[in-house]
Parts: sequence; structure tokens; C-alpha cells
Amino acid sequence: MLGAVTASDPAAQAAAAPRQEAESSGPVRTAAFFDLDKTVIAKSSTLAFSKPFFNQGLLNRQAVLKSTYAQFLFLMSGADHDQMDRMRSYLTNMCTGWDVEQVKSIVSETLHDIVDPLVFAEAANLIADHKLCGRDVVVVSASGEEIVAPIARELGADHSMATRMVVEDGKYTGGVDFYCFAEGKVQAIEELAAREGYVLEHCYAYSDSITDLPMLTAVGHPAVVNPDRALRKEAVARGWPVLTFTRPVSLRDRLPAPSGAAVATTLAVGASALAAGAVTYSLLRRLNF
Repeated sequence: MLGAVTASDPAAQAAAAPRQEAESSGPVRTAAFFDLDKTVIAKSSTLAFSKPFFNQGLLNRQAVLKSTYAQFLFLMSGADHDQMDRMRSYLTNMCTGWDVEQVKSIVSETLHDIVDPLVFAEAANLIADHKLCGRDVVVVSASGEEIVAPIARELGADHSMATRMVVEDGKYTGGVDFYCFAEGKVQAIEELAAREGYVLEHCYAYSDSITDLPMLTAVGHPAVVNPDRALRKEAVARGWPVLTFTRPVSLRDRLPAPSGAAVATTLAVGASALAAGAVTYSLLRRLNF
């Protein structure tokens, strides 16, 4: 699309790349907020677990087929507010009566097999870059916290924020205590920022969906990833970087590779440390220590 840039474009890389904050105003605490589905991983995180849920007796074949169809629609058409509301209703109805500890156990046991191959290499690299810049990484998702939290830990994130379901007697009631979606994401981000001392105008955010426009406009450095049509239009109009992530990889097979700029920073720090060590060693020898 005219006016858009992609991750392969040097202009996009320069605009979206994490960078150190200016030191003149003193250090500030910052974070990078990542949507999960289709931004960091290539599928819906919740629907991706349909098979293990079926294997453990939580879903029947009809429900698995519905989940597969829902996943197809999610991938092909994106998700506006109405579609996300329908998805929420479908998922809350699907898991009503499920045992919470059983869900956590299934996610824990199958996490590597289900999620690892779905992580975009470009997202893993970007997360590594932010970490090297001293910035916290936060995963923000409309999926349930029982699924999002372990995925976030696997990615090396510092925090995660997700939808919380109502639980009674250890089982899901079908109610929603907090829906981490649209303005709900902004609420969660602002609360975390107040608690951790993040300065949002220096923070970053990444998402694929127009429903995350409130989250993107809440920070000083927004960028869109594999955007749906409506979000791409907004990004072009606002001059935001448009990134294209295409390479799902297994985290078990490779460590996130930081960008050239981040590597240069790390090497410079390492060289300084070696030089300081050499000076210290020379002084100790002169003093006969």
C-alpha cells in the first residue's frame, strides 16, 4: 500500500527499532507492550490448545471443529470489535465448568509443543532488542491469563496482562472478571505503568489489530505488525512503522538474535568492561596484590 513501509525497509527498521533513551533528562523506566496473537505468535493462543483440550476430555469433536473454523476466520479476516465479542462469548461458553487447575496443567505440559513453533523469529528478535536496551517487556492479550502467563514467561517477558475469568469452587463459571481488550488493555497498561514507574511517552507498543488502537495511541512509540486493513490505514495516516513478521520458529531451536545495533551496544559495553578489568589487573600487580 502506498506510504506504508515494511520490516525489510531501512526506514521501517530505523523507526521501529528500540533505542536508548536520552541521558540528558536522566534515566526513565520504560516498557515494550506486545499484543500476543498474530503479533508475537502466528495463531490465536487460546484456540491453538484445542487438540490437547480434546485429548484431555475438555472438548468434544464438534467443539474442536468449531475451534478450527474460528481459528481460520481469525487468521483470514482479522477481528473487529463485533468479531472479538463473538469470540469471547464462544470461548467463555466453551470453558464453562472446566477445572482451572486441569487447564493450567494441560497448558504447562503442552506449551513447548503447541506454542514454540508458532513464535515469529522477528518478534523474538525484537523482544531481545528491547531487553538489551534495559526495557521491560510486557505481553498484553485478550486471551485468558492461564494461557497468556506461561507463554509470556517462555518469551522472557517481565509481565503479562490478560483476561481473567470468574472462578468458583475451582471451576470457570462462564463469567468474565476483567476483559483485557481495547480500552481494557489501556486500563491495565496505565495501572502497571503507575506501579512500575513507566513513562508511557517513552514506551513502545506493537499490535496487528484495529481493536488495539487505544493501546497503540497510549504510548510514544507505536508500531503495527501484520496489520489488518483498518489498522494499516491508520498506521499510514499517522506515519507509524508497519512491520511484516513471516517466520515462525521454535524457541527451543534457537536463541533470539538481537539486531546489529543491539549487538554493537553489547560489544561496546563488553569492551569497556574488559578495558576496565585490564586497568584494574595492572594496578593490582603494581601494588603486589
